[in-house]
Amino acid sequence: MSTPLAGCDFSSAPTPRKPIVLAHGTRLGERVQLTGLEALPTLDAFAQWLRRPAAWVGGFDFPFGLPRELVEHLGWPREWRACMDHYASLTRPQIRDTFAAFCAARPAGAKFAHRAFDRRAGSSPSMKWVNPPVAWMLHAAVPLLIDAGVHLPGLHAGDAGRVALEAYPGLLARELIGRRSYKSDDRARHTPERLIARKDLLAALELGRTRLGLRLKLTHAQRDALVDDASGDRLDAVLCLVQAAWAERHGAPAYGLPADLDPLEGWIVSA
Repeated sequence: MSTPLAGCDFSSAPTPRKPIVLAHGTRLGERVQLTGLEALPTLDAFAQWLRRPAAWVGGFDFPFGLPRELVEHLGWPREWRACMDHYASLTRPQIRDTFAAFCAARPAGAKFAHRAFDRRAGSSPSMKWVNPPVAWMLHAAVPLLIDAGVHLPGLHAGDAGRVALEAYPGLLARELIGRRSYKSDDRARHTPERLIARKDLLAALELGRTRLGLRLKLTHAQRDALVDDASGDRLDAVLCLVQAAWAERHGAPAYGLPADLDPLEGWIVSA
């Protein structure tokens, strides 16, 4: 029996119009079957899904940790759970002011602290509070993972049946179509070029043109739905699903994460 898989495109302030999107699927050998898409319009709905008594391995598009350099500079706890509890206790204005002061004291071109893998993965620093506001995503989501009791390999022991991994769709997308833009939340930027990029990205996933060694299996209706979503949210959830499948194929206990993973910072799966 194959383990259920999930990929999550997250929003720290979801709405019915801009929900958190889950892509559900399974892996059989090198084939990843998309079985469905689910929209969660509130953080409470996401928390309820996390707590469901069902087994899964999931890839989630939000940071699971802060840069060690930042944490040590601020004198925050250096153990992951204690650090996340402290971070969750702060308000967003407190976080913004603290991070802005940190950046202001640093030279141009090196304002933000980075986690060890950020440059390798092309991911934004997890302390960024704008464009994209990943610091708010971490603040909103990680406490929900902890409260739900899920297992975070390398960071926090929990229910081994519900395995949560940090994913990043941009890492896989860039491998397949380079730096071509394939999405925008701005309707005025829903261009034919981005539509073609989504089609090319899906075609590459279906043909297995990735170092992950996996092929995505879609129905015609699923393919049309992914192409037609100009925001890219559904497609990003599917990219996270494929990364989760790669991790699930590697299996417990590490799920493909490196042996030298920093237990404070975490790691993006497949980075």
